[in-house]
Amino acid sequence: MAPVVDAYALGPTQTNCYVVRADENAREAVVVDPGYDEIKPGFAVGAILVTHCHWDHLGGIAALAEATGAPVYMPESEAAVLENPGRFYPDQQIRPYSPDVRLEPGDMIEVAGLSFETLSVPGHSPGHVAFATDGVLFSGDVLFAGSVGRTDLPFGDWDTLLESIRTLVDRFPAETIVYPGHGPPTTLGAEVAGNPFLAELRAAT
Repeated sequence: MAPVVDAYALGPTQTNCYVVRADENAREAVVVDPGYDEIKPGFAVGAILVTHCHWDHLGGIAALAEATGAPVYMPESEAAVLENPGRFYPDQQIRPYSPDVRLEPGDMIEVAGLSFETLSVPGHSPGHVAFATDGVLFSGDVLFAGSVGRTDLPFGDWDTLLESIRTLVDRFPAETIVYPGHGPPTTLGAEVAGNPFLAELRAAT
């Protein structure tokens, strides 16, 4: 059974923050990408999951972790950005925080009655991960409804991004629901069929 997912588009960048529960009766949740400190889940928080290190996905982590006591899970290779955000984003007011768990690809996270697999999906950022659980993907800024993540930012790479999306398409069924970092949810099948940025991927299938 798919989890219950509540989405909140936060801040000026309308970054999606997700509150995920195992079912409607669950009183504990997992929060994915609290990019701004506007989120108040209304449930006990068992974990905070972070897909990548761009500033609009980091701003609410410290406040939420301190308010709830929830551990923060973040890719090992990008944890230094959250620990010292002022070095990377001097124009943003992001409080530093040291992740409690530093993730590697393939790591499993068992929390709040949910089981998340950590998937390596670089290209938008070098250590970007997605989280898969029970028929859904939290894709961060790798794949959107009708679009894909930018690769013109530092350390972005188009070929790497396309290969990351290809691995998701090859691995998961077409009906898998994708909850992206911005915009509405979609499915892998819908993006393969109609996403204008994935013509090269379609041609190869």
